[in-house]
Amino acid sequence: MSNTARKKTTEAADTKPTRKGVAKPAENVVDMEMSTGADSHMGLRLWLRMLTTTNLVQAELRKRLRNEFDTTLPRFDLMAQLERHPEGLKMTELSRRLMVTGGNITGITDQLEKEGLVARDTDPNDRRSISVRLTSEGRALFDRMAVAHEQWVVEMFGGLDLDEKSRTHQKLGKLKQHLLNTIKS
Repeated sequence: MSNTARKKTTEAADTKPTRKGVAKPAENVVDMEMSTGADSHMGLRLWLRMLTTTNLVQAELRKRLRNEFDTTLPRFDLMAQLERHPEGLKMTELSRRLMVTGGNITGITDQLEKEGLVARDTDPNDRRSISVRLTSEGRALFDRMAVAHEQWVVEMFGGLDLDEKSRTHQKLGKLKQHLLNTIKS
């Protein structure tokens, strides 16, 4: 195939109509909301803007946690759950709270335990039930990470003034309540 034919084929694939005249996005589209077209429903555009924003924040948090603390966001999230429950949480409860499989929780817990950051405790009434808690070393490390994490989030949302943040928080709360009321599990 000639370079000209290959270029035309690639261009056609990047703009191939997928539904109701909305062009298929090119593979390198960074902002997903821009790939929907002007005639898309505002709900879809809002969802894609929220998703893009969330992805940008998470990517930056992941990068900073890795660079500053040599850790991952899932490890931070697990430690955050344990910090809120000094008595510890059962593995199944951690899995439910973090919305990941038990296998993921086990892998992260294994790593944190090897580093002395968490400890496993067997329930004396049910030897099959295991709780996980932060060790003093884990609590000290998490406290440092939590301070940095909070500063990073505040910095990232610095483009909005207090009133804008408050209104956005309120509107997202209204949407969240609507979803909780209408979506059946």
